[in-house]
Amino acid sequence: MKKYVLPDLPYACSALEPHYSARLLELHHDEHHAGYVAGANAALEKLATAREEGAFEAINQLQKDLAFHYSGHMLHSLFWRSMSPHGGGQPDGDLARAIQDSFGSFDAFAGQLSKATLSLQGAGWGALTWEPLGQRLVVEQIRDHQNNISSGTLPLLVLDMWEHAYYLQYHQVKSDWVTAFWRLVDWEEVARRFHKVRTLDLPL
Repeated sequence: MKKYVLPDLPYACSALEPHYSARLLELHHDEHHAGYVAGANAALEKLATAREEGAFEAINQLQKDLAFHYSGHMLHSLFWRSMSPHGGGQPDGDLARAIQDSFGSFDAFAGQLSKATLSLQGAGWGALTWEPLGQRLVVEQIRDHQNNISSGTLPLLVLDMWEHAYYLQYHQVKSDWVTAFWRLVDWEEVARRFHKVRTLDLPL
């Protein structure tokens, strides 16, 4: 069975300073993200054992464990690539036009994503996703790692609002972390993902 692997960061731990400290990035990647990778692999192994033994008494918890840890792994993998030492500003080209069509303006989109993220109850994420049925961009709240999102949407940009993502540097001032994130967004990476997902032909 193929195991999940912790991806390397696409930049040095100090590359996002001063907006994201090297120590915070190191802990976030090496400890928290690594924990989700380990948890997903453990859930896969337990599910394999359950299938071999025909023992499915714990199936509900095992399915929840896999969803939680895999989603944490996937979202963190995207999160690292959502940021760049050369990030910030606004997108251009097709992505900029899609944001205009879906939200009215970039400022309206950024305001919605910021407010949706800051108003999360408990731990979670804010996300810009592609909704293939309506062929539009949408903002979503992700509670924990996988709840409160629409089935079938594809994430393009994610913002981690678990306390481990910001507290060491920004303490309880979550809005400062969101402001800093906008200065790091890698719009070239978001545009690359946007180009790929909008060309998917998914029969519905």
